[in-house]
Amino acid sequence: MRLAFMGTPEFAVPSLAELIASGHEIVAVYSQPPRPKGRGQKLTPSPVHAFAEAMGLPVFTPESMKSAEAIEIFQSLDLDAACVVAYGQILKPAVLEAPRLGCFNLHGSLLPRWRGAAPIQRAIMAGDRETGVQIMRMSEGLDEGAILLSEILPIQPDDTAASLSERMSTTGATLWTRALAAIERGGVTETPQAGEPTYARKITPAEARIDWTRPAAEVDCHIRGLSPFPGAWFAAPDGTRVKALMSRTSLKGTGAPGEILDDELLIACGLSGEEGGAVRLTRVQREGKAVQAAEELLKGFPLPAGTLLG
Repeated sequence: MRLAFMGTPEFAVPSLAELIASGHEIVAVYSQPPRPKGRGQKLTPSPVHAFAEAMGLPVFTPESMKSAEAIEIFQSLDLDAACVVAYGQILKPAVLEAPRLGCFNLHGSLLPRWRGAAPIQRAIMAGDRETGVQIMRMSEGLDEGAILLSEILPIQPDDTAASLSERMSTTGATLWTRALAAIERGGVTETPQAGEPTYARKITPAEARIDWTRPAAEVDCHIRGLSPFPGAWFAAPDGTRVKALMSRTSLKGTGAPGEILDDELLIACGLSGEEGGAVRLTRVQREGKAVQAAEELLKGFPLPAGTLLG
C-alpha cells in the first residue's frame, strides 16, 4: 500500500519500522519540527524524524497540519492510507479524508478509557490493572473513532511509564500488518466505542509534586506513572528537589505523612481505611545530578530517619 506515516516520539518508531519491513511503500513521514534540546539548545529532530532519515525516507515537519499549504501537499501524495502514532497534531477533515482508505491511529489505551495526550501515564497513576493498544479509524473528535484491532496488556506492579510504554509500542507495532491487510481487502470489522469515556489530560508540572498525605498505593502509582518524565518530586529539608523514579509500597511503620521512617528512604504516607502505610524509594535523582539508587544518594546526601519531606 502507498502510505504516509505520522509520528514523533520513540513510542512511534517500532510502528514505522514494522511498516517498512512489511513491504509497504512509505512515500512520506510526518513528524513534529526539530526542537531545542540539551544544554546548548541545539535543534534536534524527533526520534521518528531521525529514524526515517536514516532509512532514506522523505520527512515533512510542518508547524501546523492546519495550514493550507500543508493540507495541499498531503492531498497531493495520492495515498492509500495514513498510519498515525503519537504525532502530536490535530488533523482536519481535509487531511483525514485525503487517503483513499482513510487515516488510522495506534492509541495506547483501551478506548474509550483514557482518550487524549497521556494515556499510559494516567493508567498507571490511576492504579489500573490492565491497558492495551488499539488501532482505530480516525475521526474529527478526540480519539472517538471505531476500533479495528486491540491487544490487552497487564500493568505490572513495578511498571513505570517508560517500561509500559516500551512494551506497548512493540506490541502495537505488530498490529499494523494485520490491520492494513484487512482494510485493503475490505474485511475489517469496525467496532464503535462503547461506555463512558475518561480523558488523559496532559501532565502538568504542578501535579508532579508528591502529596505524602495520600495512601501509599496512590503515591506509588503517582511515582511510577511519572517516571522518568517529568518525574514525581519532593523537597528535602534544605529545599533541594529530589525526583522519585521508582518505589514500592510497604505496610511497615507509621508516622506523619512525609516522615522518613528508617535510614533507607521508607516514607510514611496518609491512611485510607485499611490502606495507607509507606513507600520505599529505590531510584531517585537529585536536581542537577544523575539518576541513582536510593542508597547511593544517601551516601552523599543524608536523609536520616525522622526527617520530614516536603
